Amino acid sequence: MDLDMLNMFVIAGGTLAIPILAFVASFLLWPSALIRIYYWYWRRALGMQVRYANYEDYQFCYSYRGRPGYRPSILMLHGFSAHKDMWLSIVKFLPKNLHLVCVDMPGHEGTTRSDLDDYSISGQAKRIHQFVECIKLNRKPFHLVGTSMGGNVAGVYAAQYPEDICSLTLICPAGLPSTTDSKFIKQLRELQESKRIDRIPLIPSTPEEMADMLKLCSYVRFKVPQQILQGLVDVRIPHNEFYRKLFLEIVDEKSRHSLHENMSKIKAPTQVIWGKQDQVLDVSGASVLAGAIPDCHVYILENCGHSVVVERPRKTANLILEFLALLHSIDNNKKQA
Repeated sequence: MDLDMLNMFVIAGGTLAIPILAFVASFLLWPSALIRIYYWYWRRALGMQVRYANYEDYQFCYSYRGRPGYRPSILMLHGFSAHKDMWLSIVKFLPKNLHLVCVDMPGHEGTTRSDLDDYSISGQAKRIHQFVECIKLNRKPFHLVGTSMGGNVAGVYAAQYPEDICSLTLICPAGLPSTTDSKFIKQLRELQESKRIDRIPLIPSTPEEMADMLKLCSYVRFKVPQQILQGLVDVRIPHNEFYRKLFLEIVDEKSRHSLHENMSKIKAPTQVIWGKQDQVLDVSGASVLAGAIPDCHVYILENCGHSVVVERPRKTANLILEFLALLHSIDNNKKQA
């Protein structure tokens, strides 16, 4: 092998080694950066574009794909301490010609966070209505999807702004009383009794607490590397003070049972999806909704916890599409009758 050939291999090897070393360094030293890159990559891969909308001095951050068409647009509201990218696992299984909008909830990610804002469930529903009007999403009635805290907001929104929506999907929503205490509710009671309410299980500050939260929220046991757990914590820690304030707001008497107080006002066809092994919000809430909302379709997923969107994304996407197809078929039959 001559010197030129040797130099070529050295240069080629060095060129290949640089991105590999950069990746390893990011994984070991800046795992939070790797997580942000992961979401950026999947947004691009799935064709989701990030945009901003302003209502007076308030800014909403959202991602979208597609344009409004003959089928209803879909607006998706994430849960407590999450963000718009949590829906990417479901977006992957939805048709690209559907108009999808995923918004950061008030105070989360790219949406304005203000100490003066009303973070009660009704206050958040009002903010989401402002967002809907900003982007003119309600030119035609749209399908609204919400999970956990976002499900609570979605249900209240459907009750307060019925003309905006044509149908509703609630995924293990908060805001309902339960005759059976979940593991999470029991933990909260123990923390209250010991006056350690600052140790809220849904607000981790260490990799170990993050692992515990994942176990609480998921039936499926994901094997998450320590560095990724650290990265997830690093991303959240700057926001934990806000999360504590928000959590205390949504479990306050004003918001704790908001969905229950408004469910009789929901007139839109409603779909309820719940993980049977949900340890955060007991699955008995599904029957509460079914008994109060006319034309309510309930689906209980076996071997699934609270994180339905992450654990069963394909199934959830298919259920939403089947529900929309059913409603479309019923609507056509009415027109032909």
